[in-house]
Amino acid sequence: MPRWLLWSFVAVLCWGYWAVISRLIGDALTAAQSQALSTIGLVPVVIALAASRRLTASGNRRRGIAAAFCAGMLACAGNVAYYHALKDGGSVSTLVSFTALYPLVTVLLAMLLLRERLNRFQIVGVGLSLVAIGLFNVTGDEGLVSYVLFLFNNAGLEGVEIASGWLRYAFIPIALWGVAGLLQKISTNHISGELSTVGFLAAFVPVALIILFFQPISGNVTLNTWFLVTALGLSFSLGNLAILAAFANAGKASVITPLTGLYPVVSVPIAILFLGEKITARETAAIALALVSVVALSYEKPTTKGTSSL
Repeated sequence: MPRWLLWSFVAVLCWGYWAVISRLIGDALTAAQSQALSTIGLVPVVIALAASRRLTASGNRRRGIAAAFCAGMLACAGNVAYYHALKDGGSVSTLVSFTALYPLVTVLLAMLLLRERLNRFQIVGVGLSLVAIGLFNVTGDEGLVSYVLFLFNNAGLEGVEIASGWLRYAFIPIALWGVAGLLQKISTNHISGELSTVGFLAAFVPVALIILFFQPISGNVTLNTWFLVTALGLSFSLGNLAILAAFANAGKASVITPLTGLYPVVSVPIAILFLGEKITARETAAIALALVSVVALSYEKPTTKGTSSL
């Protein structure tokens, strides 16, 4: 097995487990506290990256680091919203697949701001993602029809029944992670992937300090909770480290990017088999469309340089 393929599988596993660990934390911590304490798990990865000999800059070093740092702050905020959606009743199986649509935001922003063009696969991905959002967002045949009319002629959301309160929070990480992805792409135009990732993860530290200032941790946090929040941060950061290793071992961005974007294929089975979650036929269809759209949105020509993922 090629090394780049092995590292890609490691990234998928890491992000897949990251997506479900917060459910295990439960109500022991608030969503913001989970994000703050998970920073502990980032420390060993940041140290390993900081020791790399490839922390070089090919362009504007200050601009590249600033873009990576801002991307990290947005990712933190998106993570908090994701954790909140889980605590507000969202199931891992549906939430993970839904929020995996964030590349849609990155692609659209790249078109508007960086003058990039959608290829045929990405156009299909945009269409599929809109259908998937509709299936996640409404219940009943009348609601779905209203959603379709809203998309095509701005008919409004009258008659549309929102599936659940958690869905309102689920749109936040899609938006924030999507913008963060654009900033990471801008960052890697100026500095190496390793330096970009260090700047990205470094942003988690001040965010954690601010959160803990306003929401201090009480003394009754169990050892199991400390273990889980550390695993939360470690799995998130190891996913970034693994995708860098995949690129470094001659892997093509056009293959690695869509492959590592399929972490829901790890999260969804775990949620169903071990967390006892159940999904309806409508949610199953939405998950399937979301996964296909993630692959399509992530597809790039082999000549396009890849960036580290969220």
